[in-house]
Amino acid sequence: MRINCVWEHNGGDTILYANDFPGAFARGASKDEALSKMPEEIRRFQLWKGETPPDDCEIDIIQEKKSDLQIKDADSDVLFTTEERPLTAEEYQCLKLLALRSASDFHRLYSSFPDKHKSALPFRKTFYGAVPRTAEEMYRHTKDVNEYYFSEIGVESDNEGSIYSCRARGFETLETVPGYLSLETVTGSYGEQWSVRKVLRRFIWHDRIHAKAMYRMGVLTFGAEVIPDIFGFTR
Repeated sequence: MRINCVWEHNGGDTILYANDFPGAFARGASKDEALSKMPEEIRRFQLWKGETPPDDCEIDIIQEKKSDLQIKDADSDVLFTTEERPLTAEEYQCLKLLALRSASDFHRLYSSFPDKHKSALPFRKTFYGAVPRTAEEMYRHTKDVNEYYFSEIGVESDNEGSIYSCRARGFETLETVPGYLSLETVTGSYGEQWSVRKVLRRFIWHDRIHAKAMYRMGVLTFGAEVIPDIFGFTR
């Protein structure tokens, strides 16, 4: 299978995004390192979705974004060229259900922690502040982009309740906007370009990147027999 990827980088640091598997990604200190990780990411991503992974993957880079952001800290502002297209009702429904499933699975992973304020990770600080260390901090950080993401496309939302409930409410509000499937790309905060497709992809990607971190921290802190691999990171 040919996997079309978008390459976002800052010097050597790289994030590759699978264009046709919204939310699947691979990071590396170089493009080659990220490329080497992508086939396994696609396999695990498809297993998480309950679909059959491809037998083999051939990676094509179809878009490149040179960034001034801290890519090594998973900061991103790329808009895929394909994310400027209108959505069909079927595409939207599939992506929305995947974003909601991702939220539900993230909440289940967080709920599995016997102590949500305990972490074996050392304190680490970046340009953007302290990196979340505990399950509670990771969950709050991941949940609390809800209002931000929806507001970037002009949809009122909030961060109240669970990660699932506030996201579901945001989609309900979006669906009241006339012509929401074909809203034009807009310039949001910090000059970043946003679209409905991008919001859907960003939710899944943001969940996935922090679920990986939460799962690894949980195994390190409590052991693999305690923390379930809900997203299939070790399958």
